Amino acid sequence: MILENDLGRRAFLQAAAVLPALGYLSPDSGEDPDQLFKAGRFTEAERGYRRLLHEDPQHANAQLGYLALLSNRFAEAERYLSKAVALQPGDVVSAQRLAECFVRQDRLDRATPLLRSTDRPRDKAFADQYSHISGTPWQVYGAQSTRVPFFTLDPVPSVEASVNGGEAGKFLLDTYATLDLSQEVADQAGLRAVATLSGVVDTHPVTLYLGVLDSFKIGNIEIRNLPVQWNDAQRPPLPDGSQPAGAFGTTLFYHFLTTMDYAGKALILRRKTAPRALARSTRLPLWLAGDHFPCTMGSLGDYGPRMVTVDTGGIGSALDTTVEIAERVGFTVDYDHPSERFGNKIYPVTADRISLGRAVRHNLLGHAAEKVFPGLPGPGQSAQFGFDLIANFTHEFFKPYAITFDYTTMHLHITGA
Repeated sequence: MILENDLGRRAFLQAAAVLPALGYLSPDSGEDPDQLFKAGRFTEAERGYRRLLHEDPQHANAQLGYLALLSNRFAEAERYLSKAVALQPGDVVSAQRLAECFVRQDRLDRATPLLRSTDRPRDKAFADQYSHISGTPWQVYGAQSTRVPFFTLDPVPSVEASVNGGEAGKFLLDTYATLDLSQEVADQAGLRAVATLSGVVDTHPVTLYLGVLDSFKIGNIEIRNLPVQWNDAQRPPLPDGSQPAGAFGTTLFYHFLTTMDYAGKALILRRKTAPRALARSTRLPLWLAGDHFPCTMGSLGDYGPRMVTVDTGGIGSALDTTVEIAERVGFTVDYDHPSERFGNKIYPVTADRISLGRAVRHNLLGHAAEKVFPGLPGPGQSAQFGFDLIANFTHEFFKPYAITFDYTTMHLHITGA
């Protein structure tokens, strides 16, 4: 999803590194739960915040609610975040997180008044969108599961899907996306904007239109009555030069047990009620930050495991990091071939070894940024997420594997490792 201050990379799959200052590499957190949280040591931080419930109840409740939200522990998240908002009605961040707690459960009627209460243009726009969804959102019809072949593997995976019963189009798969349509497809589907937002794509301002989609069909599964957005920006072209119909990712993925089978070149959606038997796999913890940013634990060389993001939409890249971190872990940075993105210098980097659990890859190409990108999600975003991440693992890393996102048990499975 592209928001007012989002530079647009994630929605349109242009990889960008957004990583922490080097000081994160050796945190001296002690027992301060805020420092434990910032370092991604969530279990220890949670214990610390519980000890603070009487001493600093508003902050402790806010953080305990956030920790529960990151793990989709909805009842806990609702209880603690509600207390935080009651103790400090001006706590906009907790109100937004409580709204997100309801959105993830498709309880949009509960999210809408909370979003209106923040007096933020972005929140008001989504409140307006949700208020136009009558009845149950995200209704799933059809088969218990569907397997849809990738139309393309590069520049990123894409599959065919149809909007409002129309002709099937090619949609890019990106875990850093919500459900986004091209202007042409939105017009063909007869969509009406119920709210708008201002966004930026490749430094160009765009208007984002928010509406309600009657039907989105992928293989043998149809989803009805769901929120959607669209705009007229250009997306990365498909190999035949044509424009994609749009992109979708985590906000759809978390309604299913979702597998991106890179090795088998297919997207597999299983209903949440389907059996969860998976082939032998590496199982990692999974957290969901914001409304669509999956996080897990990864390592750069011998450094880690630490918090990383999982972004399947990075074109031609396996990794995003910073120059500072790349040098510290011994990766080769190609200073002779810089490029520039959003006024920030980017250098090619060769990652000797990077890993997610038992999934280990060697000598992969990535990007190292000279500094953190302001406004983009990812490592170093303590102001946005409250915790640091050391890297973003993306497209090229996943090619030998099948990756499964289980947002019920909150695990990331990597098969083939």
